Amino acid sequence: MTLIGIDTGGTFTDFVLWRAGEVRIHKVLSTPDAPERAIFQGIAELGLDPAGLRVVHGSTVATNAVLEGKGVRTLYVANRGFRDVLAIGRQARADLYDLQPPPRRPPVPRELCVEAGGRLAADGCWVEPLTASDLDHVRAEVERLAPEAVAINLLFSYLDDSAERALADALPDGLFVSRSSEVLPLIGEYERGIATWLNAWVGPIVARYLDRLEAGLPGARISVMQSSGEAVAADQIARHAARLLLSGPAGGLAGAAFVAASEGTARRLLSFDMGGTSTDVALIDGEPRLTTAGRIAGFPVALPMVDMHTIGAGGGSIAQVDAGGLLLVGPESAGAEPGPACYGRGGSNPTVTDANLVLGRLDPEGFLGGRMRLDVEAARSAVGHLAGGLGLGVEEAALGILRIANEHMARALRVISVQRGLDPRDFVLTSFGGAGGLHVCALAEALGMRHALVPVHAGVLSALGMLAAPAGRTLTRTWLGRLDAMTDAEIASALTSLIDAGRAELAEEGVSLDGMRVEPSLDLRYRGQSHTLNRPWSSVDAAIEDFHRAHAERYGHRLDLSVELVNLRVRVRGSAPLSRLPEVGPANSVASNRWLQVHGCEAPVPVLARESLSGDGCVGPAVVTDAVSTTWLAPGWLARRDGVGNLILELLPR
Repeated sequence: MTLIGIDTGGTFTDFVLWRAGEVRIHKVLSTPDAPERAIFQGIAELGLDPAGLRVVHGSTVATNAVLEGKGVRTLYVANRGFRDVLAIGRQARADLYDLQPPPRRPPVPRELCVEAGGRLAADGCWVEPLTASDLDHVRAEVERLAPEAVAINLLFSYLDDSAERALADALPDGLFVSRSSEVLPLIGEYERGIATWLNAWVGPIVARYLDRLEAGLPGARISVMQSSGEAVAADQIARHAARLLLSGPAGGLAGAAFVAASEGTARRLLSFDMGGTSTDVALIDGEPRLTTAGRIAGFPVALPMVDMHTIGAGGGSIAQVDAGGLLLVGPESAGAEPGPACYGRGGSNPTVTDANLVLGRLDPEGFLGGRMRLDVEAARSAVGHLAGGLGLGVEEAALGILRIANEHMARALRVISVQRGLDPRDFVLTSFGGAGGLHVCALAEALGMRHALVPVHAGVLSALGMLAAPAGRTLTRTWLGRLDAMTDAEIASALTSLIDAGRAELAEEGVSLDGMRVEPSLDLRYRGQSHTLNRPWSSVDAAIEDFHRAHAERYGHRLDLSVELVNLRVRVRGSAPLSRLPEVGPANSVASNRWLQVHGCEAPVPVLARESLSGDGCVGPAVVTDAVSTTWLAPGWLARRDGVGNLILELLPR
């Protein structure tokens, strides 16, 4: 079967084709109004017949719907007296010292919140049973309010989901229904409610998109990347749309871990994925870390997702002068249409990409392997207009744009390293995305790092990561109690039930159970705490000691308190479609026949094809190009190519 990984970004849609041991890559401009159009275009341009294709896709449909507030009309069903849980939230101020924060519109308008019985106590006993009149009332409200989706969130439903099931069964066929006991069967009615509402709010949009995608690719076997870094069949994920909120970025982290391991490169990576619209930064210690404390559009997302920090700084980020005369970069982006001014598609605002071109760090004739010519004069005009307002020269303004963009990204990298007690110098800075290589040297120096990695196929690494991600599930269940009062056998039995459920779901998808990896873990906390740390499971005694150690490492202290088990977690994964990268041939020793005049460099700078670099490498300054990305090798940096095509960068002693 032919494998193809597809990542839909804000500016480009990327394709990585794997067939007969060879990799082929491709890019097309995204079509945000209908993302599937770009996918169909790319597959047609690659000359592929959908029949027989195995597609793994990273989708931004759910993410964009949430960020833009364009979910469907959703009814929220809660227990009597709890219709306002989502509006009240945790009563935490976004800005600690803002004593009069502006009122925030509740996720669900109050008129779309319906109450019913079916209330449980914390011990699982019934406080108020669900009655026939409750079912009649909810059905009548659905008919009156005409929602497109319904989110059901009853108290403690993870202990007994019978009331939620009865409500769901009573609703009309064809209505998209999300139950909290299915979406997130965990403690915390607010977080569980938000996850259930998000799932219902964007679920029909995702389902329609996947239907269009499957209809346009008849005969293809389509999987979608989940936020946790595991792939799932498209026909199974439609009812779990909230699992796709970090679908594309998860592919990038999977790809970074995959290529770094291919040649035994250091496994501890500090990554930044710089695309056209945003930059995602993360830590990879062997494999991407997961979190259940993520947020999107200000809403908590307690579902497992890759642990990353996102900022609005990308190649398409627009530079402008604010009312006080200061230069700002982002978060507004030129996107795919019209894109940066240098794309020649009608854009007139100066962007980070335009600034790189003005400074000579991009080859206007070799962009995307020569498939797209950049308009230098349009870039200079756009940056020049900004420079006039600042009283600067064109090159000075372009340099200012890059310095501000770099500072935004350096600050984000510090958030996930320094602010967590980790020294960036213990990691290898790994850049990918179409624009990442242009900034990697500057960011490494800003963080005091001497080693960096620009992976092979860096410009489409998220699409490559789709093929390196295994099919899998992450299942959770609340199991509250003192850990030292439980036995190994009790916990193992409860974990086994989750493992069996995960195996069954994967078997239904057609995934072979041979070689399946199972990773059980526990969410633990000190009694009285509200937040947890996830630790691998082996035994009660080992888990307690491991938690004390991890707490001291994370927060700088350990407490003489009992350790409480909150949730059980199991990650079940099959084998990845792609297990290795092909080795590259010997370096092409042909000398550069192109030179660029780069601002700040006295002599012209050579433009080098990535495949021309040998194990001995070259010393910057140089512009290193390939089919999907460009790397600016700053003065004082050495670049060499490893056996699979990764660029290994090292800052030489000065």
